[in-house]
Amino acid sequence: MMWVNGEKQNVVAASDRAVQFGDGCFTTARIRSGNVDLFEAHIARLQQGCERLLISGVDWELLRREMLNAAADRDDGVLKAIVTRGSGGRGYSAAGCAAPTRIVSVSAYPAHYHALRESGARLALSPIALGKNSLLAGIKHLNRLEQVLIRTRLEQTGADEALVLDTDGMLVECCAANFFWRIGEQVFTPDLSASGVNGIQRQWVMRRVVELGFTLTEVRVGIEVLAQAEEVLITNALMPVLPVRQIEAWHFSSRRLFRLLNPH
Repeated sequence: MMWVNGEKQNVVAASDRAVQFGDGCFTTARIRSGNVDLFEAHIARLQQGCERLLISGVDWELLRREMLNAAADRDDGVLKAIVTRGSGGRGYSAAGCAAPTRIVSVSAYPAHYHALRESGARLALSPIALGKNSLLAGIKHLNRLEQVLIRTRLEQTGADEALVLDTDGMLVECCAANFFWRIGEQVFTPDLSASGVNGIQRQWVMRRVVELGFTLTEVRVGIEVLAQAEEVLITNALMPVLPVRQIEAWHFSSRRLFRLLNPH
C-alpha cells in the first residue's frame, strides 16, 4: 500500500526529480503493533538527508502524521518513507522546483530474518566496490545503483548477504546492512566517512556495546582483519541484529555479543 503526498496511489510524476535524477532520500523502518520502531531516529535521518542534499520546504509534521497513520493498523510490517525534491528545475538545476514529494508505503516483514537469527547468515565477498564520496557518505539517498549491482551479483551466489569493500579495498558494509566484529572485549565497525550508510540500528548498537562494557572502534581496514574475529554481526532497522556464521572460508561460532544485544 502506498501514499503519494497523502493520497492513496502508486503514481509519481515522470517530471519528479526522483525519477529524473534520484534526487531525494529515504528511510525504512520496522512496524510492530501499529508503532514505528525508533520513529524519531527515522525522522532525524530524513531531515539530515534533506539538509545534506539541500532539499527544503518539507512539511515534517504532515509527513510524521502520514507515517504514523500508515503504520497504525499493521501488527507487523515495514514502512518506507521517501522525500524527493519534487518536480521543476531545468536540467540538473533545482531552481524553480515545486514542493517536495512525500511517498509513504507499507509492506510485509521479510520472514527470512527470523530463520537467520537461528542459523546465522552466510556472507559472500562482493565483486562490486563502493565509490568514495564524503558529501554523500552516511545518508540514505535515492541513488542506489551500487546496491542494485551488489544485490544482483549476490543472488548468483546463494549467500544471505554481501560483504562490500570500497575502491581502496577497505571494509564498508553489506548490501543492506551494517557490519560489526568482535575480538575479545573489543568491537569494531567500518569507518563510514567516505562511503556507506550510517544505519539507525548501527548507531544503536554502537551505543549499546559501550554500555555493555566493550570498547567500540570505527576503523578503516581490509578484509584480512576478519581472520582474528571471534564473532561477526550484521544490523539494519528490520533485522535488527543477526549473527554471521560464515564469510567466504572463515567460520564464526561465538554468539556472545549477539545474545547480549538480544536478551529475549
